[in-house]
Amino acid sequence: MNENEKINYVEFPAADLAATKYFFETVFDWKFVDYGSDYTAFSDQGLDGGFYKSDLCSSQNNGSALIVFYSSHLEETQANIERAGGHINKAIFSFPGGRRFHFIEPSGNEFAAWSDTGA
Repeated sequence: MNENEKINYVEFPAADLAATKYFFETVFDWKFVDYGSDYTAFSDQGLDGGFYKSDLCSSQNNGSALIVFYSSHLEETQANIERAGGHINKAIFSFPGGRRFHFIEPSGNEFAAWSDTGA
């Protein structure tokens, strides 16, 4: 349900839409709907959104917001990310309340995964 003045949708740049779609389908079981050759959308992932064709990327180094996934099995999620072509750019580290790592998907966007288990 859409809620007035609540975050509703997020969009990310993607240099390689096909590689990005494959990555998220493989690691997180996302489903996509294409809208032409330069845009693909996802839904039912906690927050709906999409990827648009662009040579830019989203990362903390360039001031972008960081989207963080929850994982009940952090090492397994990390292994799945690496097998699907993702790159770990910050190894697992502890913080008050849990552990997390950061990763780069094939189009260069940075995300993170965290867990409150095994801390």
